[in-house]
Amino acid sequence: MDLYLEVSLASSKLLTKAYSTSFSLGIRTLDEKVHDPIYAVYGFVRLADEIVDTFHSHDKAALLQRFREDTYRAIEEKISLNPILHSFQWAVNKFGMERELIDAFLYSMELDLTKRDYNPEEYKKYIYGSAEVVGLMCLRVFCDGDAQQYDSLKEDACALGSAFQKINFLRDIRSDYDERGRVYFPGIDFTTFTDEEKKEIEADIQLDFDAGLRGIHRLPDVARKGCLLAYEYYIRLFEKIKSLPASRIKEERIRVADWEKMFIYFQLALRK
Repeated sequence: MDLYLEVSLASSKLLTKAYSTSFSLGIRTLDEKVHDPIYAVYGFVRLADEIVDTFHSHDKAALLQRFREDTYRAIEEKISLNPILHSFQWAVNKFGMERELIDAFLYSMELDLTKRDYNPEEYKKYIYGSAEVVGLMCLRVFCDGDAQQYDSLKEDACALGSAFQKINFLRDIRSDYDERGRVYFPGIDFTTFTDEEKKEIEADIQLDFDAGLRGIHRLPDVARKGCLLAYEYYIRLFEKIKSLPASRIKEERIRVADWEKMFIYFQLALRK
C-alpha cells in the first residue's frame, strides 16, 4: 500500500472516530482486514451528510454537486487529492461497488436539500438511497468477490439498513422537524403525531429487524460480530423509544448512554 493511500485511509478513520462513537466501536469488532474499506465507506457517507445537514453558511447544492463530480472523477481516475474520496475510490474499485449504489445515495442526499415530506414511494426510495445502499457497499467488502454470497444476503442487508434508518427518523423526529422542516414518515403530521401512528411505525421496523437478524447470522466471519454489535445497539435504542409515548420523543432525542454502548461492546467482544 502506497504512503498516500495509507494517509488517506488514516484520514477516513479519524473522521469516523470524530463523528461516530457507535460506528467506530462496530468497526473495531469487525475482522481487522476489513477495517480500512469500511472506514473509507463511512468517511464518504459522513462527508456527504455533513454537506446537506450542517454547512448552512455555504451553497450546499453547489458543494454537493462538486462532491458528486469529484467522487466520480476519483473513481474513474483512481485518485483524488481529497483523502476521503481517495480512500473511497480505492474501496469502490477494489471491491466492485456498483455505481448504481453511489447514484442512489447521492440522490437521497440531494433530496435532503429541498424535500420536506414524503409519500410512501418516495419514502421507500429515500431509505434505499440513504441507508440500504450503504449496507450493500459494506456487504461488497464483507463478501470480498463472492457474488453468490452477496446476492443471497442483499435483501436482508437492505432490511437491516432500513430498520436502522427508520429508528434514526424516530429518534431525530424533533430535530428534523424543528431544524430542517422535515418529516420523513409518510402521512405523519409532527404536530399531531400520535401513539397509534408511532406503534404502526414500530411494527414496520420490527419486520425489518427480524429480516436483518436472519441475514447477520449468515454473514461471513469477518463481519458477523461487528454487525451484531450494531444490531444490539439499535435494538437497545428501539426498546427505549418503544417504551415512551409519542409526546416524549417529540420533546427529546432518545439515546443509548456511552456506558451502555461499551457494555454491549465488551459483551460481544468476549463472545467466541
